[in-house]
Amino acid sequence: MEQHLQLPNSHVFVGSLSETFSDWFNRQHYSQVFVIVDEHTESFCLPIFLEQIGKIPAPVIAKVPAGEAHKNTATCETIWQWMLNAKLDRNALVVNLGGGVIGDMGGFCAATWKRGVDFIQVPTTLLAMTDAAIGGKLGVDFHGIKNIIGVFKEPVAVFADPVFLKTLPERTLKSGFAEVIKHAVIGDPELWTLMPPKWPSPNYSTDQWIQLLHASIAVKISIVTDDPLEKGRRMLLNFGHTFGHALESCFLETSDPLTHGEAVAIGMICESMLSNKRDEITARLSSYFPHRPIPPSAFPAIWKLMLQDKKNSSGNVRMALPDELPFSMKTVDISPETMVRSLSFYNGLW
Repeated sequence: MEQHLQLPNSHVFVGSLSETFSDWFNRQHYSQVFVIVDEHTESFCLPIFLEQIGKIPAPVIAKVPAGEAHKNTATCETIWQWMLNAKLDRNALVVNLGGGVIGDMGGFCAATWKRGVDFIQVPTTLLAMTDAAIGGKLGVDFHGIKNIIGVFKEPVAVFADPVFLKTLPERTLKSGFAEVIKHAVIGDPELWTLMPPKWPSPNYSTDQWIQLLHASIAVKISIVTDDPLEKGRRMLLNFGHTFGHALESCFLETSDPLTHGEAVAIGMICESMLSNKRDEITARLSSYFPHRPIPPSAFPAIWKLMLQDKKNSSGNVRMALPDELPFSMKTVDISPETMVRSLSFYNGLW
């Protein structure tokens, strides 16, 4: 079962690569194929990708270190050097095979190489399939601030194949459900019913995964189509991320960093304290994710990171919260005192 969704300048294919990729690729005219992987996707996903896609020009494989800690300009320089060594021309295709880090960074490198070459996203995590690969937001971290350097550039296509989900550790798979829950809260009440009320998730069939992916991706496509450059309603996709990005950055250098989904889950709980959906959001997220106490000693550092959030205006920390109706939102400016109350609310749940 294959699903096809349309963005203004991009296609999103949900289903087996063997059914989607070859037909699409054979209608293109690319001179070279340049595949960006990390050490995990090289081992677990690249063999699947090459087996499924059929005949293509011999790809150049560029491997970079895995993890958010390496999503920076230094790694971009490594990728650009690979591109230079490969004599990558403007008719080449860049394939980003990985999770959100590879998609963000590889897309950013492609969008800036020779003023832009075509790239596709082949997301290998649930988080990337439902969120990071869709919508054309690309970027890298700088001096500990997430995604502060970047561009808007849509991939020419996205290929979300549930086969890659079988390669994921449970924690990584669970992390992706945070964004699926977010899409259900902000845009699609029916999506809420497709998810199990508690973890562990059932052993979904391929068709069930495709149904879940299609519904979640459709929410994001609806919003980014309406607001491609994040001037208005697209801020709704940042629900949970004002707190979440700050928490993720704050925990990044610890012995047990938060995954992006874990940080966003905590962020949604903290931010929902200011919305009318607090109880249902808190109950669902608390059943999926373990409690990670936030030490009060870290609160000042978290506030400092929140002051760097891209949604801020005139020095005020601004959050986008879901309102009563699907796809509706309200914006709220918060103070350090509100931040402390929200984090304390989260800490007090267990």
